[in-house]
Amino acid sequence: MKSRWMSFLIPFLAVIVSLLIAAIIILAIGQNPLKAYGAMIKGAIGSRLSWADNITKMTSLLLTGLAVGFGFRAGVFNIGAEGQMAMGGIMAVAVGLNLGNVPSAIAIPLTIVAGMAGGAFWASIAGWLKAQTGAHEVISTIMLNWIAYHITNYLVAGPFAVGAGVPKSPEIAQSAQLPPLLTVQASTIPSSILIAIVAAIVIYIILEKTTTGYEVKAVGFNPYAAEYGGISISKNIVLTMAISGALAGLAGALEVMSVHHRIFGAFTSDRGFDGITIALIGQNNPIGIIFAAFLISSLRSGSNAMQTIGVPDDIIVVIQGIIIYFVAADRIIRTWIIKASQLGKKKSPKTLQGGEEE
Repeated sequence: MKSRWMSFLIPFLAVIVSLLIAAIIILAIGQNPLKAYGAMIKGAIGSRLSWADNITKMTSLLLTGLAVGFGFRAGVFNIGAEGQMAMGGIMAVAVGLNLGNVPSAIAIPLTIVAGMAGGAFWASIAGWLKAQTGAHEVISTIMLNWIAYHITNYLVAGPFAVGAGVPKSPEIAQSAQLPPLLTVQASTIPSSILIAIVAAIVIYIILEKTTTGYEVKAVGFNPYAAEYGGISISKNIVLTMAISGALAGLAGALEVMSVHHRIFGAFTSDRGFDGITIALIGQNNPIGIIFAAFLISSLRSGSNAMQTIGVPDDIIVVIQGIIIYFVAADRIIRTWIIKASQLGKKKSPKTLQGGEEE
């Protein structure tokens, strides 16, 4: 129970400390940190339009965070969510373009499944290489990211190219597009956020309530003991990468179906890499990752408002970096908590033998 409590406390303290350090930096550049943070909060959740922008960003961040976090639980470092998200978007477009005469009740699930399949296949390549040849997944997933990036560029400039200006694909069929939850001026709150939250709950159930989840966690905790207990390491590595890639592919599919309705050269916008940050802040817990995704999307949404009062949006990158540092080096936070606890005990009144306090 204490460990579970610490897993929530450490990210919380890491965020608080990072905001304090960033406040010192804001002061050093001659700005008021209270005004800066006030503008950031207003830009993130201060209006319906802010909420729309925030939730739109959160959806893909939540799914890429889940993708990375699920891999971490099995001891697999999936650094390829960026490429898997791109492949999910490509497959969603490839299928969604051809569903013009198909009812939405069929077109939407087909497009989602296509996106998840694209991400799962792309991640499984790295999983298979690790299981069969020992190739490190960090290297292979990074290389696959670049391959996916160039495949996307080739498709939007060649087979999928449409119109002039920025290379882009045609829009997917109307029946394959997800309807918005709410329209706010020129923006919308996408219904895809509901799918992302359901995905997080499903992953939590898989990890905590199923045999598959037990095996995945066992391999991540101690692969040699897991193998001795009859658990196949190779099978679970490939399975973990496939599920992880499916989540990132779902992020790409939902981005196409809810936001852009097409793909272009850099439509992932580094959100696959942001998933690493979110997984670390969320302590690889699917429920924690929901809150971590909201935190990062709020920082990103509020950064534009900070610029209006003269604070550069690079401060957000600084805050994010400091959070990562303290969460990754959680021993520092744990040491602070232990010392504070010990100090509190020393200051508490001592009890004498007779039961009276000094």
